[in-house]
Amino acid sequence: MGNLDSSWEMVIGLEVHAQLSTASKAFSTAKARLSDGESVAEERVNFNTNMICAGHPGTLPSLNKKAVELAIRAGLSTGCDIRLKSVFARKNYFYPDLPKGYQISQFDMPLCENGAINIELSDGKTKRIEIERIHMEEDAGKNVHMSGFSLVNLNRAGVPLIEIVSRPDMRSAEEAGAYLRELHSIVTAIDVCDGNMQEGNFRCDANVSVRKKGDSQLGTRTEIKNVNSFRFVEKAIEYEAARQVALIESGGKVVQETRLYDSAKNVTQPMRSKEEAHDYRYFPDPDLLPLVIEQSQIDAIQASLPELPREKKIRYQNEFGLSSYDAMVLTQSQDLSQIFESTLAILTVKKGAKTLSNFLSGEISRLMNEKDQKLSESKINSTHLARLVEVVSENVISSTGAKKVLSVIWETGQSVDEVIESEGLKQVSDMSALEPLVEEVLANNPNQVQQFRDGKEKLLGFFVGQVMKVSQGKANPERLKELLISKLKK
Repeated sequence: MGNLDSSWEMVIGLEVHAQLSTASKAFSTAKARLSDGESVAEERVNFNTNMICAGHPGTLPSLNKKAVELAIRAGLSTGCDIRLKSVFARKNYFYPDLPKGYQISQFDMPLCENGAINIELSDGKTKRIEIERIHMEEDAGKNVHMSGFSLVNLNRAGVPLIEIVSRPDMRSAEEAGAYLRELHSIVTAIDVCDGNMQEGNFRCDANVSVRKKGDSQLGTRTEIKNVNSFRFVEKAIEYEAARQVALIESGGKVVQETRLYDSAKNVTQPMRSKEEAHDYRYFPDPDLLPLVIEQSQIDAIQASLPELPREKKIRYQNEFGLSSYDAMVLTQSQDLSQIFESTLAILTVKKGAKTLSNFLSGEISRLMNEKDQKLSESKINSTHLARLVEVVSENVISSTGAKKVLSVIWETGQSVDEVIESEGLKQVSDMSALEPLVEEVLANNPNQVQQFRDGKEKLLGFFVGQVMKVSQGKANPERLKELLISKLKK
C-alpha cells in the first residue's frame, strides 16, 4: 500500500511506554533490572520477582519514591503541569503475565498533564505536539509461547513505567517518527529511561485514523500495539492509514480494534477488539494512599534537570557552527552528545568540532547501526577521537583512512597511531614522491590532458581519481591537486 490520496489525511496519536531507570520495582523491593553483565539471552527466568510481583494474596504494594521523582523529571522536561495530588487506580483485566488480575496505574488523576514538545521536520519546519498526560503504572510480565503451551516470565512484572499520551496532533508518519525520536532523546538525556527499544524499555502504541481533508470529525481509530523501532512505527502507520482508506473507499467500515505490526511482511494484523476505558473498571487502589507532592520537591527536581536536547542542539549550532542536521543527530543520542563534549574538552585543533561531528554523525553512527551496539559498548573513547581529528586536520591520513581507523578501533581499542602504522594509512604528501605518479597518469591519458588544456577544467577530478587509484588512496588530495594543476597548465 502506497501514499494516501491528497484528499485524505491521517490523524495520529502516540502512547509511549518508558521503563523508569530504578533499581527496584514500582511497588516492591524486587530488582527491576538484569544483573550487571547479564544479557537478555542469559536472563534468569523469574529471578527478579517476589510474592508481590506474583500476586500472592495478602501482599501489599509500597510505592517506589525514586520512580515518582523520575516521572516528575519526565513531566517537567516535556512542559507538563505536575499535580500536587494524584491517585493510583486498579485497571482490571486478567492476563497470565499479570497474575493479580489488575494493573496498578493512574486514571482520572494522573501525575503530569498538559505538556508539549516541538518537533523538527525534514523541510526545516517545526511543529508543536501536545501531550495530554503522563501517568505512572507498572509493567506486565512476558509470555513465552511454545508449541501447544505458554510459559510466563515475571521478571518484568512490576517494573515502573510512565505512559506518555500525546493528543492526536500528528498528520503523517514522518511527524510521528520525529515526535518519537524527540521524546526518546529527552527521556534518555534526563536519565529517566535507558531507551533500549530492542528490549522494550521504550515502546510505542500508535492510534491511527483517517478522514477527508477539511473534516473536523475524527474517524474510527485502530491501535497498533507495542512497536519498538522508529522506522517500524513509521512504516506501520503508513500501511495502516492506507489500509483504512482502501477499506472505506471500497464500501467497508473501519473497526475499532488493536492490531499488531508484522515487520517482515510490512502489514498490520488484528490482535483483539478494542475495549473502551470503562471496560477496565478503574477504581482507586485501596492499598495505596493518594500521592501528595510538595511544590518544593517539584522545584528541586526542576533545578536538577540537565540541558535538554533541543537547548543543546541550538547551542551546538551557535557555538560550533554545526548544521541543524548534524546538531540534531548528536543531540538525539546521549552516547553521541556525551562523547562529543568530552572530546571537545581535550581537543587541541581549532575548529575541530565540525570534523568531530562528521565522524560521529557519519561513520560512528553507521557502525552503531551495523553492530547494533551503543557507542559506549565499543572500545572507542574521547582520546581516540581527539587524536583522529588531529591527524586528519594535519593531512596525515585521508577521510577514507579515518573511516578505516574507526572501524578497527571499534573492535580493538588500539591507538590511532598504531592503526595508521599497522594498516599503512599515512598519506603521501612529499611532492617528490607524488611527481612520478602524476607523470605516469598524465602520460597514460593524453586525450584528457589536451581536453583540460582546451578549457575542460572539470577533468581535474578525473586526474585526481586516477592518481589516487595508482597510489592506493595514499596520495594527499590537496598536494596532489596543486601538483596536477602546475603540470597541466604548463
